[in-house]
Amino acid sequence: MRNKRLIFSALWLFSSLMLAPVWSLASKLDRVEPMFWWAGMNNPELQVMVYGENIAENRVELSYPGVTLRQVVQVANPNYLFLELSVGPQARPGKFDILFKKDGRTQHSYSYELRQRREGSAQRQGFTPADVIYLLMPDRFANGDPGNDDMPGMLEKANRQDLDGRHGGDIKGIANHLDYFVDFGVTTLWINPLLENNMARYSYHGYAMTDFYKVDPRFGTNQDYAELVRQAHGKGLKVIQDVVFNHCGLNHLFVKDPPGTDWVHNFPEYTRSNFRASTMSDPYAARADIERFNHGWFDSNMPDFDQDNLLLRQYLIQHTIFWTEFADLDGIRLDTEPYPTKGMVADWGARMRQEYPNMTLVGEAWLDYEATTAYWQADVRNSGDGFNSGLRSVTDFPLKTAMQNAFKEQDGWTSGTLRLYEVLGKDFLYADPMYNLTFVDNHDLPRYYREIGSELDRFKLGLAFLLTTRGIPMIYYGTELLMDGDEHLGHGHIRHDFPGGWPGDAKNAFTAAGRTADQNEAFDFMRALMRWRKDAKAIHGGRLLHFIPENGVYVYFRQCPSQTVMVLLNNTDAEARVSTARFAEVMAPFSSAKDVVGGTTLSDLRELVVPAKSPLVLELR
Repeated sequence: MRNKRLIFSALWLFSSLMLAPVWSLASKLDRVEPMFWWAGMNNPELQVMVYGENIAENRVELSYPGVTLRQVVQVANPNYLFLELSVGPQARPGKFDILFKKDGRTQHSYSYELRQRREGSAQRQGFTPADVIYLLMPDRFANGDPGNDDMPGMLEKANRQDLDGRHGGDIKGIANHLDYFVDFGVTTLWINPLLENNMARYSYHGYAMTDFYKVDPRFGTNQDYAELVRQAHGKGLKVIQDVVFNHCGLNHLFVKDPPGTDWVHNFPEYTRSNFRASTMSDPYAARADIERFNHGWFDSNMPDFDQDNLLLRQYLIQHTIFWTEFADLDGIRLDTEPYPTKGMVADWGARMRQEYPNMTLVGEAWLDYEATTAYWQADVRNSGDGFNSGLRSVTDFPLKTAMQNAFKEQDGWTSGTLRLYEVLGKDFLYADPMYNLTFVDNHDLPRYYREIGSELDRFKLGLAFLLTTRGIPMIYYGTELLMDGDEHLGHGHIRHDFPGGWPGDAKNAFTAAGRTADQNEAFDFMRALMRWRKDAKAIHGGRLLHFIPENGVYVYFRQCPSQTVMVLLNNTDAEARVSTARFAEVMAPFSSAKDVVGGTTLSDLRELVVPAKSPLVLELR
């Protein structure tokens, strides 16, 4: 009897398939990216990726005033089509159908929407040297919605006991603590990538993306992200998105079902990058070394994109524009700037400046020397190849290294604070050093407190310099809590959960009561400087003038027409009495000063007393 039922079921299925329209089996429509766009963009070009089984068998038609289907691009894989559209200035917000036809019959229809841009969208101002950026890792900052810790279809589950696992932090957790940032003196949030990373393990950091158009559901939804930015703006905070062009996660569609063989760099066997970014600016670099750097994989779980593929290049460029418009972003940080092709970086920088001429883009150029770092900033005179990244800001790793070492050494000819002096002396190499992103640590580096020997006085010297020298300072979450962590033990050790971010945490470091005495001293010191800095125009855009360090004391000034700030960094183990006669070219007009941190007024400036291993920040009057 069982066999008869099986035979009947098979016959029924066969007859059903024979009676069904043939076209319903031939193709299907799974994804359209970008899902929608905006009318009134400065660049009318729009590439729409369409994915579905055998979708290339269809003819594409659309009709909408101001929108032209210029070309339908087929690739080796019939599951993809790339529609090249022109959205002219006469196109108005609205919806139109994209029809996919075969043998004269419509098999699929996608309702495509052109949205209205926000007023002033193209003129967004971005972040500047007037800002203080706070870098946070969403998985490790705060868990506002434990209900999304484990989500259907997501491969990795939450496990706070695993330093390299997912801990459950999310967008809601960030939104719940916006007042903390405002009170602390932060003006801008840089959030490590929020997009989907559906990998089996070790992708909590966000840099192994498996969907460029979808927020990871363990963080929230696309709309949650847009709402977070809206709430942040309401409190005077800006938001920077972290984007990745160099690689993706193994489970990305372009890897699991690649459009062609030229979308990901492949080798006969797994080959890692040599991580020698200097080869990209080296006039004598061997081609083999350049290709190993540029084509090698970042990690076995992070396939390396081939951005010489112009379809892929346009896809990556457009996704950043999509998020800028959708979430109303204030800036973008480009991960591993030297690793994608230079053509990719230059095209992206130019396109972003075309759409958002005032928006700040910062590139992560992890390089040891000023010249190779400056190469990646916009408008630098790069003799020989004419490369222009288009990114106004670049990460200042040379200055970071100097800050790492300066305050744990005695001053010598090239040691101690002389390191700071010498690095700044090479600022002529940059097109705009005031827009360098400065920092003492980040999500890939040992914690600064550990680096300077876990000594609070050294910590204050470093943070005082960071917050008063040129550039745009960035604070890594937990630095204000003197968080410890050695990167050499693994990244989990420098990415601990923020105490109080999870229900049931033993301590809540978002409050003074939940912090130790040393933590409160560090927090209060940073907050005093950061809150003062918000209105310190000399720090925002004033001239930097520094004097060669003498007797272990480094003195510099920040000047603008309305304000002069004097900073003294005593890097010795003894109290310093500094005669100011040497600084007469700046100090002559002034007779008194206010101690920015201590709040006291100094009425005699002929000699200044600076305690051992301490900074003194003065507003001259």
